[in-house]
Amino acid sequence: MTGASASAIHPTAIVDPKAELGAGVSVGPYSVVGPHVRLDDGVELHSHVAVSGRTRIGARTRIFPFASIGSAPQDLKYKGEPSELVIGADNTIREHVTMNPGTEGGGMLTQIGDGCLFMVGSHVGHDCRIGNRVILANNATLGGHVTVEDHAILGGLSAVHQFCRIGRHVMVGGMTGVEHDVVPYAMVMGNRAWISGLNLVGLKRRGFGRDTIKALRDAYALLFSEGGTWAEHIAQVAARHTDDPAVRELVEFVQQDSSRGFCRPQAEGKGNARSGDDA
Repeated sequence: MTGASASAIHPTAIVDPKAELGAGVSVGPYSVVGPHVRLDDGVELHSHVAVSGRTRIGARTRIFPFASIGSAPQDLKYKGEPSELVIGADNTIREHVTMNPGTEGGGMLTQIGDGCLFMVGSHVGHDCRIGNRVILANNATLGGHVTVEDHAILGGLSAVHQFCRIGRHVMVGGMTGVEHDVVPYAMVMGNRAWISGLNLVGLKRRGFGRDTIKALRDAYALLFSEGGTWAEHIAQVAARHTDDPAVRELVEFVQQDSSRGFCRPQAEGKGNARSGDDA
């Protein structure tokens, strides 16, 4: 148990001797830390936290009571492979959060960036990739193989279907079911998610200027306009806004392969998804 002398371990906690603990780690009452776990400097486990599997938790991350971190994936194909869960620094993981490691079918890794907030009861499924400063509100749920990029916010009781991608600076409304990819900077809502516009509040809070917001408005209107093919719309957006990095990011996102298609504005009716099939 590396670094135990510099850590505060409550007498009722169970920390496997093979676990690696950095300096200043705190393990609260009745918490359990498994043999393949690494807690970096300053990690704080409150009471009744279970950390298992091949899990690494980054510096200064705080985990609150009854969270279950690193337990086996909820995947019937999982047969005990030595997959991993890697959590970055400065994260806050609140009560009853669950996070699972990867599987053989998803690269053997679930990865979480820095500075994220996981509110009560939120869930990160196997093989997810989560960026930096992401927020999952209470009981938000990510199916397996989901990608969530930097600064995205998922509202309470929202759920994301497996293999979906959530772009940077996206706002997912509460109780929203996301079954298609969400392009960067969008705001989505609904029983089955539809784009309700740009995430203007988030963009302004993070210092995006008027020119960038204007360019994104124009890009969205063109991308989701009637007539023409998806590929034609992407090309038109790329040609019109060659100098704006935010629009370039949007174009690069929609140019990537999508197994789920893309969320679209509600005005297009129930056929919400659109991929490159009609290009």
